[in-house]
Amino acid sequence: MSGNASRSMVLSMRGIDKTFAGTHALAGASLEVEAGEVMALVGQNGAGKSTLIKVLTGAYRKDAGETRFLGNSVEFASPQEAQRAGISTIYQEINLVPYRSAAENICLGHEPLRFGFIDWPRMNAIATELLRRFSVHIDVRRPLGSFSTAIQQMVAIARAVSFSARLVIMDEPTSSLDEREVEVLFDVIRQLKRDGIAVIFVSHRLDELYAVCDRVTVMRDGRVVFCDELANVDKLQLVASMLGRDLASVRRKGTTAFDDAAHAAGEELLSAEGLEVGRRVRGVRLAVRAGEIVGLAGLLGSGRTEIARTLFGAEPPDAGRILLGAKEVRWTGPADAIAHGLGFCPEDRKTDGVVPSMSVGENLTLALLPRLARAGIVEEARQREIVERFIARLGIKTSGPDQKIRELSGGNQQKVLLARWLCTNPKLLILDEPTRGIDVGAKAEIQSLIKELASEGMGVLMISSELEEIVEGSDRVFVLREGRTVADLPRGEISEPRIMHAMAHGQEEGGIITEGTSV
Repeated sequence: MSGNASRSMVLSMRGIDKTFAGTHALAGASLEVEAGEVMALVGQNGAGKSTLIKVLTGAYRKDAGETRFLGNSVEFASPQEAQRAGISTIYQEINLVPYRSAAENICLGHEPLRFGFIDWPRMNAIATELLRRFSVHIDVRRPLGSFSTAIQQMVAIARAVSFSARLVIMDEPTSSLDEREVEVLFDVIRQLKRDGIAVIFVSHRLDELYAVCDRVTVMRDGRVVFCDELANVDKLQLVASMLGRDLASVRRKGTTAFDDAAHAAGEELLSAEGLEVGRRVRGVRLAVRAGEIVGLAGLLGSGRTEIARTLFGAEPPDAGRILLGAKEVRWTGPADAIAHGLGFCPEDRKTDGVVPSMSVGENLTLALLPRLARAGIVEEARQREIVERFIARLGIKTSGPDQKIRELSGGNQQKVLLARWLCTNPKLLILDEPTRGIDVGAKAEIQSLIKELASEGMGVLMISSELEEIVEGSDRVFVLREGRTVADLPRGEISEPRIMHAMAHGQEEGGIITEGTSV
């Protein structure tokens, strides 16, 4: 509780369980929010935040537990039913109709009628008054798409309030806003608080949490692991809770030593200077040498994946330079990066990696097909020889090259993706969460393979949310915070406390790099 006895409880979720295919997405999760309170809901990918919200709003049906809203036990059958009851959700991607007017978007589905027809003057007046409450003064008759993203966010909030919402859920609402627009949004949230409306605020930007939230609920592995007044929690403690580290233990432990000898780094393969991508990446510097494993650490939302995609040519940079050796390069797409010796295993292997309807062999050789084809026809004998060689080398457990990849375990699918790039003989491999969602045995095998590749002279850029993986497996670590490089740690200085300090405060503990400085 917030400690304000005059507040009434708007939402209480207790003992919520949800299982998908035998895997617990939620295990006894709980969440309580009071009237006029802004509750931060935080956690890493897979922590269960989205699942908990979907259970609350009726997108998923819970397996166990109880949800009470405004004092009544509820189980909504759909998000529409939850909205009618007073729960409105504003998603990261604005899901309104850009070619309809702002007023139409606000009143969509509950338009005021007169003699059976839409009362346009009244609808425009309702929309104008709602937006005025949030200090937004626009011509509500104009198409929504003609306004800035910030105004569209305000319209989404006004629409939520127009349903007489008692609880508003905001999922990463600032991800596409600039600093001025974020302040406008925060003013709106403060107005909702004054009106007694409860807010659940989902964000990975720590400064925003402290600017606008009253309490914080931290989720990890489908459970709530921490809940307290934000005033009682410092940033380092919050980061430790999100990552599953014991703060006192980490501080006592100090620098973590590596178990084996450092890899001998060779020539610089790839580097980035002043890299900017969209609104999320705002000044990144990093470099990877031959035979070196470089860890890229940062909380979710810090720009890690955007950087990986940009280095691989999947997204163009808005500013800055990418250098291959000493030569600046401008990729026109991933094909250019592949031709110059880069490989990339994406974070979401199911969406961006494997092609589930294709076989193990077809998935494994996907990036190699241009080299295997003559006059547009693939040399099947050579393809099969390569597939069998890498199945054996990586120990991929499969009935054979023709087995559908969707039938393999997560760890073996990940091995196929690694093999896809290894068979192209790359100089540099970018790995985005290479061991996420796989069992302990497969995880150890993949980590051993990464070390083996580096010892053979390959450069590796490894993104991971697990600090042990970064600390124990990296020769050098770059730490990101809100789209900026805030620390560059050589091997002898890599430790959990240093990395977490940089994540939390925007600077390396020794003060070598501080937020906003040139690196």
